[in-house]
Amino acid sequence: MDEHKVVYEAILAAQQQGEPAALATVINVAGSVPRHTGSKMLVRADGSIVGTVGGGALEQLVIKEALAALSDGQTRAPSFRLNDLKDGDPGICGGSVQVFIEPLQVPATLLVIGGGHVGRALVELGKWLGYRVLLSDDRPEFCNAQYAPGLDGYIICVPAEITQRVPIHARTYVAAVTRGMPLDMNLIPALLTTDAPYIGLIGSRRRWALTAKALKAEKGLTDAQLARVRAPIGLELQAETPKEIAISIMAEITMLRRGGDGQPMKWMGEVQEAQGEPQR
Repeated sequence: MDEHKVVYEAILAAQQQGEPAALATVINVAGSVPRHTGSKMLVRADGSIVGTVGGGALEQLVIKEALAALSDGQTRAPSFRLNDLKDGDPGICGGSVQVFIEPLQVPATLLVIGGGHVGRALVELGKWLGYRVLLSDDRPEFCNAQYAPGLDGYIICVPAEITQRVPIHARTYVAAVTRGMPLDMNLIPALLTTDAPYIGLIGSRRRWALTAKALKAEKGLTDAQLARVRAPIGLELQAETPKEIAISIMAEITMLRRGGDGQPMKWMGEVQEAQGEPQR
């Protein structure tokens, strides 16, 4: 199989699975070098690779740079001389290589925990909005392609195990639409160990108050930790039906993702007009 095709297929797989990766491409060469311009290598977060940009010490340095790119999200284009090992060069071919390293953005992922009426409406709306959508439930009948078709993944497990089954990163938006407090007691502490920018929990204010009190008393969680949880989940739309509740949840996620404030657009227009700014 063509080596570029292997790399491209690995990129597609990483995107589909929501796994961070960086693409390294040789962009400039001079003199004698192990690989030609255009050679590509995909570097995963665990340091494993697909493809090659030359092997040996050079490749290890590129992997190191790629992992740094994954950490800070910045592209880079380091150059390497391959002249003299005694001078610290990663080779003795006699040439030089420049490599462009691009961290590939992980797709925005909506992880819905709980496949009941609201969960089912939520995954449908999330998919329509263009998210990579995962559904998880401990009941197989509520977590399959026949029940909720067209999703990117179905994870059958108890809620508290979800962090062991799915990579949850800084672009994973978690909506826990679970059946009750007993499940939440083990789920919330697990979710708070992740980098998820949004952790929403369904239920009434009373349910959350009781859950938060128990989490502090029994799990040792602090108010600062619990402040990350959006509960009750969603914006106040006076929503009643599962689809209306799903809209309120996705509205809140969109607001946080895009840096909005949830204010009515009419009010924003009045402010802009007062400040002499053009309305959108």
